[in-house]
Amino acid sequence: MISRADAMDSKLAFDSKSLDGLKQSAKDNSPESVKAAAKQFEALFMNMMLKSMRQAGGQDGVFDNEQTKTYTSMLDQQLSQTMANRGIGLADALVRQLSNNAVNQVLSGDSSGNAVGNGRAIDSYLDNLKFEPQPVPSAKSGFSGPSHVREFQEKLAAHAEEASKQTGIPAKFMLGQAALESGWGRKEIKTADGSASHNIFGVKATSKWKGRTVNAVTTEYINGVAHRKLEKFKAYDSYADAFKDYAKVLTNNPRYEQVIANAKDATSFAQGLQRAGYATDPQYANKLTRIIRQTLST
Repeated sequence: MISRADAMDSKLAFDSKSLDGLKQSAKDNSPESVKAAAKQFEALFMNMMLKSMRQAGGQDGVFDNEQTKTYTSMLDQQLSQTMANRGIGLADALVRQLSNNAVNQVLSGDSSGNAVGNGRAIDSYLDNLKFEPQPVPSAKSGFSGPSHVREFQEKLAAHAEEASKQTGIPAKFMLGQAALESGWGRKEIKTADGSASHNIFGVKATSKWKGRTVNAVTTEYINGVAHRKLEKFKAYDSYADAFKDYAKVLTNNPRYEQVIANAKDATSFAQGLQRAGYATDPQYANKLTRIIRQTLST
């Protein structure tokens, strides 16, 4: 018969249900159960470390998507278990600490110095673990990711799809550019009275523009050096109008012909916009590519 401690050796506690099982294993009070629980704690620590390392390094591969991220997470779980089985010393140190009756009494409040301290002590450790729930698709739209990203997509997706029909540019690419230009809508240009300009693409107003305008300070790069300048931008009555005008700008201006012709992947689209002079930021293409590939999900 396989003991609970043995069973816990074969899996990791990466969700609340598995965590409860790990805590129950610790309450068995046997040295084997405490050792198994300590090993799992070590595996959890290793998984958190791997996750932090991946986040610090960033991911920007050509084939990066939500599916590859899921399998990467599964790989990290397996690596964590493998490394914990070999051991880095954390589990052994934890077992030694929890085997000290004096420590057990402090952690468990038990004055008898019996084995119950082991289970309660490691249970206390596990209660302090923080699990970050993975973003789940919105029931309304199917979008996934952080809440501000989902809200941005849900608000503008229909307009992006309509503009996509006119330009042939994937809606996701246009949403990415709108996100970059407006800071996910949180840095949208405001009119003098504080109302929305709906200009989420940062389109400037030329002498040919007959609609409303709004003045705003923006950053322009001259020979790679950032300068703050006051510029005149277009103001629209709605986000639908903003997408319609954006589509018109790209389709009617000859300098964007190659952008539309090469809008088959995120990198080509972003680099094409930068070459055409849509923005002066030397990192514009890289920023836009990262948003489309890593953050947006449709």
